[in-house]
Amino acid sequence: MTDPGIRSEKKRRFRKGYVFSILLFCCVLWISGFVWFVSDALKPAVMPPVCQGIVALTGGQGRIQASLKLLRQGKGKILLISGVNSGVRLEDLLPGIEPDLAGKIFLGRRATSTAGNGAETAAWVAENDIHDLVIVTAGYHMRRAMHEISRSSPGVRLYPYSVQPPLLKHRFTRFTMKLLMVEYMKWLLAEIGPAWVLKHQMDAQ
Repeated sequence: MTDPGIRSEKKRRFRKGYVFSILLFCCVLWISGFVWFVSDALKPAVMPPVCQGIVALTGGQGRIQASLKLLRQGKGKILLISGVNSGVRLEDLLPGIEPDLAGKIFLGRRATSTAGNGAETAAWVAENDIHDLVIVTAGYHMRRAMHEISRSSPGVRLYPYSVQPPLLKHRFTRFTMKLLMVEYMKWLLAEIGPAWVLKHQMDAQ
């Protein structure tokens, strides 16, 4: 007959091994997902088809300039710059902008987060009867931006146009890795959580 103490020890070891296996699996899954996320974030931009609108999300270098270039190329009829500070004018963002282009640009001033960008974009899309849209933001931000905008504007066709900030064009540093990890975790949270989780109180409703 097996000693109760031996049976108890076997059960304890089994539970520890089971918990360790689960933790190891989660770690491997997280690392694999992060490697994929970084690879996806570093992909070069693909020229989008002609759409009715373009939206640029503020918060990083080169986004507004890239969206303006697309507007000039006729990739969209109108442009929304989402997340602009209340005191900033179009002339401050784009000095010397041509009058004909200026009339095609809208400034969204209420979004203070990516979820807020989604809500702000949804209101603009509905107001202007837009059915397809080019999204301009950083590569590391694109997945979360696409998710939030598609969640706020179901049925609108979205096409990404990634902008690579200067810090991702050079050798990775500790700061770069921290940025990518934070963005990865924010994207995961956005995927599994409701929109209000990452929406700031000041965001557009």
